[in-house]
Amino acid sequence: MPKVQIRTAIATDIPHLPNIEHQSETETVWRMSWAENGAFGAYFQPVPLPRPLKLAYPRDPQRLLDEWHKLGLVLVADYDGLPIAYLSGDIQRVDGTLWLTDLVVDEAWRRKGVASALVLTAGEWGLEQGLSQMVLEASFRNHPAIALARKLGFTFSGFHYNYYPNDDAALFFTLPLT
Repeated sequence: MPKVQIRTAIATDIPHLPNIEHQSETETVWRMSWAENGAFGAYFQPVPLPRPLKLAYPRDPQRLLDEWHKLGLVLVADYDGLPIAYLSGDIQRVDGTLWLTDLVVDEAWRRKGVASALVLTAGEWGLEQGLSQMVLEASFRNHPAIALARKLGFTFSGFHYNYYPNDDAALFFTLPLT
């Protein structure tokens, strides 16, 4: 039986990637509260939903067809010759950061360690490139991605309103590469 392999994407993989199921589902969202009493700050709190919520992907998956060759890194999880998941990221040399922008796993392969394997492989690649940290971005509504970041040891490092083309806010999580 074939195993899932994590590898760098090749040109023939790219047309398959937009066809992977990008929509996800969550039963929890993150609510931001703003405090201002001499100092100011924001905090995020998980809020359970009364029923599962389908989440559209915050970017157009088709953009990858035109942009993949401009990215610093595109990894795929390959099963029996077909991509079942992918991760994309870019290098910010100024501060030595590998910025992970897309992490997509086909629905049938979710919760089986594929996303973790992609992120960990990206971290190894970042170390080989001499980078010092990795940032994972996620929509504030994407509880599975936030849970993954926390499970892998990323720490919350910021947020940005209306970050994505669909106006979702992004949460940013950082992991030192050592």
